Amino acid sequence: MADVLTDRINELEAEVEKLKSQLREKTRAGEVMDVTSSSSSRDNTDCSPEENGTTSSKKKGKKVNKDRPLDFSAYPRRHVALRLAYLGWNYQGFAVQENTENTVEARLFEALQKTRLIQSRQSSNYHRCGRTDKGVSAFSQVISIDLRSNQFSKGLGITLPENVDVNIKNKAVVSEFPYVKMLNRVLPHDIRILDWAPVAQDFSARFDCQSRTYRYYFPRGSLDVKLMADAAKRYEGTHDFRNLCKMDVGNGVLQFERTILSVSIQPAWSTQTSTSESHDLFIFEIKGLAFLYHQVRCMMAVLLLIGQKLESPEIIDQLLDVQTNPRKPQYSMAVDFPLILYDCHFDGLTWKQEPEEVNYILVTLQQHWTQSAVKSHLLLGMITALEAKGATSTGQCLLVEGSRCKNYRPLLQRPFCESLESRIDHFVKRGRLEREESQNGGEMIHRGKRSKHSHNSPNPTISSDENFSKAKTEEKAED
Repeated sequence: MADVLTDRINELEAEVEKLKSQLREKTRAGEVMDVTSSSSSRDNTDCSPEENGTTSSKKKGKKVNKDRPLDFSAYPRRHVALRLAYLGWNYQGFAVQENTENTVEARLFEALQKTRLIQSRQSSNYHRCGRTDKGVSAFSQVISIDLRSNQFSKGLGITLPENVDVNIKNKAVVSEFPYVKMLNRVLPHDIRILDWAPVAQDFSARFDCQSRTYRYYFPRGSLDVKLMADAAKRYEGTHDFRNLCKMDVGNGVLQFERTILSVSIQPAWSTQTSTSESHDLFIFEIKGLAFLYHQVRCMMAVLLLIGQKLESPEIIDQLLDVQTNPRKPQYSMAVDFPLILYDCHFDGLTWKQEPEEVNYILVTLQQHWTQSAVKSHLLLGMITALEAKGATSTGQCLLVEGSRCKNYRPLLQRPFCESLESRIDHFVKRGRLEREESQNGGEMIHRGKRSKHSHNSPNPTISSDENFSKAKTEEKAED
C-alpha cells in the first residue's frame, strides 16, 4: 500500500514540474508580444491623428478647441435686462461678498462666464435692481448687463466691434443667442432666468426702476390680522424710516426718507384650504420707490407686535416721528425666509420669453413646491393630531428673531440705538466718512478713503442739508 502511494506522489510531482515548465514558456512568449505591441504603439504615435485613427486623439483635440480663448473683440455686445427668480434660503444674500462665495450673484457670474456671454464682471457694465439679504428670495429681480451678441446688424442695445467687415455687418439677421436657455442649463436649480429685454446703452436696472414690490408671508396664528391691516396703512406716504431699518451709515446712507406707494395685508389664497383658521396664510405686500437696509423686516416686526396686541397701531406714527423719537428703540427684526422681492417695475421694456424655457422653469418650481407642500401638510397633520389629544399652543409668534422675554417691555420704554449723528461721528473717526464745508455754509459728508466702496467708485458727496436732492434717496432697494 505504501509503495502505491509513493508511486502516485512521484507521478503528481512530475506532472507539476511539467505544468510549471509550460507556464514559464507561455510567460516568456507573452513578454515578447508585449514588447512588440509597445514598440508598434510608439511608432504609431509619430503619425498624425488622421493616420492612426485613434479615438482618444480626436477627443483630446476637441477638448483643446473647447478651451481655446474666445476673442470677445470680434463679437458685438448687447446691453440687456435679465429678469431672474431665485430661492434665497440657502444663500448668504444676492450681492457678492468678500467673506463668502455662497451668494446668488456669485453663481450668476459663474454662469455668465462659463457660457462666455461676458469676459469679466468689470467690463460688463453691470447694475442690479436690488440687493436682497441672506435668506430672502426673489421672483422678479432685474439686472442690466452687456452680453456677447451675434447681431451684426443694427438693433436696440447693440454695440458693434471696431473694424467690422461691411459684408458681415450687413448679413441677414439671425436669431439672438438663447440667453435664457444658455444660462439656465448651468445655473443651480434654485436660480432661474425668466426672460430678457434689449435696452438702451444708458439703461440701468438700479436707477431706472419705477417701483419695487415686496411680499412677506405669515400664518394667522393668534394674530389680529384686521388690526395689522389697518395699522399697515400708516406706512403709506413719504416718511423718515430711520427707526424702521438698519442704518447703513458706514456705506454713506444718510438720507432715510422713502416713499411707500401702497401697503396691504390679504389672504395668500382666495379660498383658504387649511382645516383651522390659525394655519391660514396671509401676505403683507408693500410697494415703494426704494427701500432701506432691512426696512421691510423691521416694518413687519412692528406689525407682528401690533397683531399680538403688544403694541397699539399708534406706535407706527410714533416711530415715524423722528423729531420726537430720533433714536430707534432696540427690537428684533422679523425672520428672513418668508420675504420675497416680488416685482421690479420698469416702463417701456419688451420682455422676450423662450416658450420652452417657461415650461422648464415651471416644472422646476413645481418640484420645489411638491416637496415643500408635502412636508408642510405632514407637519400640519402632526400638529392637528396633538391638538386632538388636548395639547395647547402658547400662541407665541415664531416669526421674530431671538427669544421672547417673559414680560413684554413696550418699544418706547426700551434702550435706544445710537443716533444718526453719533453714527456719523463714529465713521468719520474711522475714516469711512469725511466732512467738508459746502459753498452755502452747510456741511458736506462723503465717503472717506477707507470706505470699502472707495476703490471701485468715485466718492459721492452726501449733503446733510435739507435741500439735498430727494432723487438720491431713491437709488437702491435693499432688504
